[in-house]
Amino acid sequence: MKARTAFLVLLTAGVVGTAAWLVFFSPVLGVRSIEIVGNLTVPSERIEQQAGVADLHPLATVDLAGVQSRVLGIRQLASAKVDRVWPGTLKIEVVEREPIAVIAAGDKFAVVDKQAVVIEVKSAAPPLLPLLKVDRPAAGDPALMAALQVIQAVPDEVAPKVRQVRAGTAEGVTLELSDGRSVVWGGPDRPEEKGRILASLLKREKATVYDVSSPDVVTLK
Repeated sequence: MKARTAFLVLLTAGVVGTAAWLVFFSPVLGVRSIEIVGNLTVPSERIEQQAGVADLHPLATVDLAGVQSRVLGIRQLASAKVDRVWPGTLKIEVVEREPIAVIAAGDKFAVVDKQAVVIEVKSAAPPLLPLLKVDRPAAGDPALMAALQVIQAVPDEVAPKVRQVRAGTAEGVTLELSDGRSVVWGGPDRPEEKGRILASLLKREKATVYDVSSPDVVTLK
């Protein structure tokens, strides 16, 4: 009876040991594919290379946090989520940063997102993005952050017409439109009201300057 018990113990240990070896050390359950989800402009090959996971590396021992950190080294990406999909797939789900404005930097142009993170630097300004002019083009600067909030608040029907955004202070944001008209927006407060009023005025009223900085008292010049 003792011999039988010992045999069962040894057999169980052998099975457990084999299973552990298969999961943690063997290439049998290794990474055979990397699935990239959510990327629109960043090539999957670049993300996979940045992930730095060797082919057939045991899926169970992949450092998910490490992969996430390396992938976020690509500045065009805002977030990344890494998961194991058994038996052999590593899934990387990313969210790309959305470019909303351009800031002149010498003879180059920095494309930035809503948090003032530089996504890329170009030799020419992308024509569909507004040129942002501030005294201190540094992330966290009140005027810069206010201007970026205003850009996001501009109604979709007006946004394509915005060619330049100026912000001397956080409360002094102005928009220059492609047809030469200008908009005094003011601060980032009450964005929905300002946007709705502006869209309506541009359709109904002909003026050179539209001041919606105080939605309660709108003025035209």
